Amino acid sequence: MTKEEALQLIKENIQNQNLIKHMLATEAIIKALAKKFGKDEEHWGLTGLLHDLDFEKTKDTPEKHGLVTAEILQDKGLDEEIIEAIKTHNAEMLGLERKTDLDHALASSEQLTGLIVGCTLVMPDKKLASVKPETILKKFKDKSFTANVKREIILECEKLDLNLEDFVKLGLEAMQGISEDLGL
Repeated sequence: MTKEEALQLIKENIQNQNLIKHMLATEAIIKALAKKFGKDEEHWGLTGLLHDLDFEKTKDTPEKHGLVTAEILQDKGLDEEIIEAIKTHNAEMLGLERKTDLDHALASSEQLTGLIVGCTLVMPDKKLASVKPETILKKFKDKSFTANVKREIILECEKLDLNLEDFVKLGLEAMQGISEDLGL
């Protein structure tokens, strides 16, 4: 599947523009991780881009989130590794276990986007360019800030042999690289 085909699938399944931006941000971070670790950037990028494809359909049934996407992507012949990673980003609700580097990369990246966006929105200019890694690390410790962001999942970056500080820096730089697409 090409990125263009993935974006068409998103257009057919997602209306919420902020959700689309979240998916683009996740794609940017996971591609940066792929580059860092010598993995296939396009393969990993598709995983990040498509991970919430069923979110609007399953928002009231979170125990199905990821499973509907898996069905759609299996019908499209997408690689099983991508499909498994998408399912395991919701491992807690589905009773699954994250096992592969791609599983951990997706789960930690998609949670990190929420923390970075939260830090951006409290900046006076609401721009990613104004956010510093130190700010994100400070807000990471404040459990009431972006309370829906699961810090323990962000820390799965350590399963990739990447410490939190380096992961935050990598994630922020990746999102800053697409700041126009994110409107931040």
